[in-house]
Amino acid sequence: MALEITDTNFEEVVMKSDKPVVVDFWAAWCGPCRMIGPVIEEMSGEYEGRALIGKVDVDQNPEVSAKFGVRNIPTVLFIKNGEVVDKSVGAVPKNQLTSKLDAIL
Repeated sequence: MALEITDTNFEEVVMKSDKPVVVDFWAAWCGPCRMIGPVIEEMSGEYEGRALIGKVDVDQNPEVSAKFGVRNIPTVLFIKNGEVVDKSVGAVPKNQLTSKLDAIL
């Protein structure tokens, strides 16, 4: 299951991770977010032990969303060694997300 990432645990969970991290910025009211939600959950199982997969609710965690300039959701950031190395905006197919993650593993 995807990790719940918040303003308070973001630094510890994401920025200090020794594995690549995929962060899905979403909101409950967002249709496209609900479309890729199951994909994010699938990926969290498939990449267990190799990467961290998490979700940030933008309505409840405005600091992290603002820090990364997230204006459109869903936005998926790919972070390695504390740096954003790739991103995806909008509802995209699973293979697009997995290929971006595979490239940084």
